Amino acid sequence: MIRPVSLEIKGRIMPASNATFLAELDGREVVYKPVAGERPLWDFPDGTLADREVSAYLVSEATGWDLVPRTWWGDGPHGPGMVQEWQEVDPEDEAVTLVRTGDAPAGWLEVVEGLDERDHPVVLVHEDSLALRRIAVYDVLVNNADRKGGHVLAMPGGHRYGVDHGVAFHHEAKLRTVLWGWAGSPLTTEEVEVVSAVLSAVRGELGERLTTHLAEHEIRALERRTERLLAAGELPGPSGGWPPIPWPPF
Repeated sequence: MIRPVSLEIKGRIMPASNATFLAELDGREVVYKPVAGERPLWDFPDGTLADREVSAYLVSEATGWDLVPRTWWGDGPHGPGMVQEWQEVDPEDEAVTLVRTGDAPAGWLEVVEGLDERDHPVVLVHEDSLALRRIAVYDVLVNNADRKGGHVLAMPGGHRYGVDHGVAFHHEAKLRTVLWGWAGSPLTTEEVEVVSAVLSAVRGELGERLTTHLAEHEIRALERRTERLLAAGELPGPSGGWPPIPWPPF
């Protein structure tokens, strides 16, 4: 069902490969991504990016971790699409960054080494925090193919939000992320409980709600990924069959 909304466009958010607008709704700022502004992806032929963004929020709800800002399907000035509450990040904080090799902050996890634009050795690192690890677990469930550093919002008080989930939920393994620092680490008791709750939800009400936005085989793939994660009991590492880190990483 489309929720009619009275959106006032304030400007376009750049850069973005698809039409993305900052808008105002009932005195609050929101992000609006109309389906009409999407560029088709050959490897994501089913549904729309907006559908997957809404689906990502529904799975976030099922975790109880508040990982994705409130998102819904709405009809704006450029037609139906995704509407999401705008978030003001902490400008002094970050969860993922690049540092010179050997300069990783204490307690942060190293992901991959490389060279910067001046050929200086650098390393991609992310914080070792509960809030960010929850996003890493979530990304395995939704099969996020584009977890860039800029898709993690560092909020005041230490909370972390994940955004931009338009290329998630593929039925084939396509996990690409900058959050590989926990690869191979056992799931905690809380994570097992939450993933189990998501599995039950997918087999029940969540699965029914997702039918509006995802193909049946994508929902079944979500169920299988959840089962596999529980059976493995640990966070996966790169498979080797798919580029493990999105490009660019930010």
